[in-house]
Amino acid sequence: MAEQQTVTIDGKDYPLDSLSEKARGLIQALRTADQEIARAQAQAAMFQVARGSYATALKQELEGAGGA
Repeated sequence: MAEQQTVTIDGKDYPLDSLSEKARGLIQALRTADQEIARAQAQAAMFQVARGSYATALKQELEGAGGA
């Protein structure tokens, strides 16, 4: 027998098959939003690393240009 799927909201478990179609759609929308937030956070972290690299390269370039 397959285990019943549940979703936990505010500490309370709800069987998915007992929820309305609208509620299941909203849960999917929340999951999608959470995934997009995580993706945006990962991109922001990548951009922060890139920015740091650009700043370091610029500093090296300016120091090299100033000494020439």
